Amino acid sequence: MNKLEGMDRLFSIINSRIKESPEKSYTAKLGSMGTTKITQKLGEETIETIVAALTKDRKEVVKESADLIYHLLVLWVHIGIKPEEVWKELSHREALSGLEEKASRENS
Repeated sequence: MNKLEGMDRLFSIINSRIKESPEKSYTAKLGSMGTTKITQKLGEETIETIVAALTKDRKEVVKESADLIYHLLVLWVHIGIKPEEVWKELSHREALSGLEEKASRENS
């Protein structure tokens, strides 16, 4: 299985679990708390990943990165973004140099 298939599979699991009872599923509980709480958790995981990287704790970076990706996918499900939309945007950016891509965003 390639990496994107793994992300797509995790997205599908989250999409299914977010509809379950909040008493039985952390994903459903988080989803029921709304965008503000989901983005708060995403921010916390981002900071924890950064701290792990700055302390050069490789194992912790891996763990926190997994948490970060999970919470990002919860946000996507909650606001209706499909992974294909992000993969398409990444493919579009791949065709540009980094500087060209950044300039195109600044001019938008």
